[in-house]
Amino acid sequence: MPRSYPLTDKPAPPLSLPDANGQTYTLNSENVGRPVIIFFYPKSGSYGCTKEACEFRDALIERESFKTTKAQIIGISSDPVEKQKEFVEKHKLTYPVLSDSNGEARQTYHIGKGLLGLVDARVTIVIDAKGIVRDSLEATMNYGAHVKFVTKWLEKLEAEEKRASAPPPTEPGLITEPALATEPDPETAPPSTGQAHALIMPTGPENEHESSDVAPAATGVTQSVTS
Repeated sequence: MPRSYPLTDKPAPPLSLPDANGQTYTLNSENVGRPVIIFFYPKSGSYGCTKEACEFRDALIERESFKTTKAQIIGISSDPVEKQKEFVEKHKLTYPVLSDSNGEARQTYHIGKGLLGLVDARVTIVIDAKGIVRDSLEATMNYGAHVKFVTKWLEKLEAEEKRASAPPPTEPGLITEPALATEPDPETAPPSTGQAHALIMPTGPENEHESSDVAPAATGVTQSVTS
């Protein structure tokens, strides 16, 4: 589909259509909770449409991105409910196939004609888990391109989800090294309080006359003199 698809980046319109059993199937973009793939195809039972529908069936079993994202696949054509029931049962399709017999869904999703207006266009719509239309592909002749297109988108949506749920990176902090212990500068360091400073007197014969006139530096110290 052209890039000017009017629903891109907008909430997917709700739809309500009968499925192959005649039960009403409703899609509401406000509570989808997982990726939704809607593929509009021209006619149930035709060769290309059968191949496309079976490829989506097999992808749900075989392709990892389909399984991990739990994508909801929805097929829609203008065929009546009876035709859809026959189509689903014959090919064992495991996803909803809806009947848009009055063209309401095609009009809502802006799906036109393909092959110069001869048939309904083959268009696939990718809706993310928040219900936003992310992209679309129109390839009426190339039915095999649609599953490949969806596979790439599911891988992208899965990567987005992982990034969104990952914890924020921690900013690198400043690493402060512990300060190294330094010896105090004897010229600038203040004297320690509470410590006694001893007075050392010189000794020797030449200083005996000086020492006799000086009182002992500390009390309680007994000096012994040997004659």
